[in-house]
Order: sequence, then C-alpha cells, then structure tokens
Amino acid sequence: MAILVCGGAGYVGSHCLKELERNGVECIVLDNLSRGHREAVGTTPLLLGDLGDEAFLEEVFSSHTFEGVMHFAASSLVGESVQKPLDYYENNLGCTMNLLKAMHRHGVSSIVFSSSAAVYGEPEIAPIPEDSPCSPTNPYGETKLAMERLMHWCEKAYGIRYISLRYFNAAGADLQGFLGEDHNPETHLIPLVLQAALGLREAVTVFGQDYPTPDGSCIRDYIHVQDLAQAHWLALKRLLEGGESGIFNLGSQHGMSVLEIVETAKQVTGVDFPVKAGPRRPGDPAVLIASSEKAKKELGWNPCYSDPQTILATAWRWHQAHPQGYQTKK
Repeated sequence: MAILVCGGAGYVGSHCLKELERNGVECIVLDNLSRGHREAVGTTPLLLGDLGDEAFLEEVFSSHTFEGVMHFAASSLVGESVQKPLDYYENNLGCTMNLLKAMHRHGVSSIVFSSSAAVYGEPEIAPIPEDSPCSPTNPYGETKLAMERLMHWCEKAYGIRYISLRYFNAAGADLQGFLGEDHNPETHLIPLVLQAALGLREAVTVFGQDYPTPDGSCIRDYIHVQDLAQAHWLALKRLLEGGESGIFNLGSQHGMSVLEIVETAKQVTGVDFPVKAGPRRPGDPAVLIASSEKAKKELGWNPCYSDPQTILATAWRWHQAHPQGYQTKK
C-alpha cells in the first residue's frame, strides 16, 4: 500500500513527499512536470502524466494499490487565473474531478488537499478563522473553494474522507538544503528578494508603503514549508487512522510585512540590495493572516520554523547553492 502524491515534484509537494518518507510512508509521485522538477522527487517512483488524462489515471490506479492521496497538482498564480479563468477551472477543478472519480472506482477513501486561504477573499477580521465567510476575489481562489465543495459532496455520496489545508505563502527551504523554491516565472516575494541579493535581479519593488500597518507595507502570512509538510503528514495520519474530514487553516497568527522580509533578507545575506517603492497593486488588502488554533488543537500541529530568520536563512542557503534553480546543483 502506498500514498499517491499528485504534484509531488512541485515546491510544497516535494517537501511533503520528503516528510512522508521520513515517517516511513511509501510514496509514488504523479506529476506532469509543467511546474515541478524531476530532481525534487529524488529516488521516489515518478509517474509522468496528467490528471486531465482519464485513461492514464485509470492505468495508474489499476496498477497500484493506494491507501490515500495527497493532492498538490493545481495552477496557482492569482494574476494568471484572472487572465485565463477557463484554464484554471479546467486544470484545477476538472482534473480534481478526474482524480476523485478514479479514487471512487478503486475504493481509495482518503485525500489530503493543498488548498488556499485565498478562498476567503478579502476578510473582515484577522487572523482569519475557518468559519469566516468564503468570498474569493479571483478564479484561483474560486477553483480552490470549488474543489473543497466537490470533496464535501464526494464524502456524502461515496465516503471519500478529506482534509483541506488552507494557507497563504509557503516559504523557506528544506532544512538539509536539498529542496527549495524554483518557479518560472517567479512571483513570490522571498525568492525575488534573494535573487536581488545574488545579483540576479536589479532590485526588489515594494508595492505600496502607505497601508495602515506598523511600517506601511502589506502584512502577509508566511509559513515555513517544513511546517507545512508536518501539517500534511498529521492530516494524512488522522485520515488513515479513521479520523473525520475537516478544513484547517495553517497560519502564522501574526504575519510579516514586506519591509520586514526585505530587512531580514539583508541581515541574513549580508547584502544591501536595492529596493524600489512602487504603487499599490489593485486588490491588495493591508493584512492577510490566518489563525491556526484549530490545526494545533485537533491535528497536534506544532510549527517550529516559521520565524523570519529561519525562513530566510534556509531559503538563502538553497538559493546560494542553486542560483539558477534546480539546473545548478552542488
């Protein structure tokens, strides 16, 4: 019996894969490598294919016996989702339908889903609790919410139990330095800041410095990817032991401002890289942070690495060794 890790060659997926294997779980990765990296999978068996291919999925589930599934395979760029809503619904919701149909046909009844706090839209309170109204402001958040609702109804109809983990910004890198964050194009703040420190980027732009926050820049929720990996393992363990379905936020409780990230990066790297002031971006709320009290209480989640110093130090070590991403290895 094994766990199928869909999207296991991606950033969060590969770190969760490593955490599962560290806990003695046999894994098989399914990935089309459109955004992921073969190197991130290591020696774990990799099935190269797409969740949109129902015949391929049928072959995968017919050839293996899975005890559960972890689902990371989704498009995740907010701006792109606004420009290409049809692509996002097809890839995120449509492919999840295919996955759940295959699970149902083959009697696989546990799935851990990598969701997003983007399902809340622009919340009225912070930190955001799980019972906050869901009102996504973009197709990315809409598809994540639709995927959650689909799993809810599949549990009612077919007994497929699920745990959905909602979080904003995965950050940092593998504590041993083997895995890191490598997107193309890169849109996440911490890799962009470290690219500037490496001289690969001319400057970092801070969009808006007049928000109602202590330093005027936006505050966002950053969780170390190792802490996320622990939460996914605990969620899977709960399901495999017969636990109930559920939705959990994975939040920092306090968040970090853009300028705090920039200053911490300068301290960690020892590089005083250029920083530019840019205008506010439309739709950027001042503060987005999520509560994690429910995950701590019910899953026993204990995040240990999500302070700014640890996040930046682990990410910096990986980016120094891989300045061109996974193409450069030491």
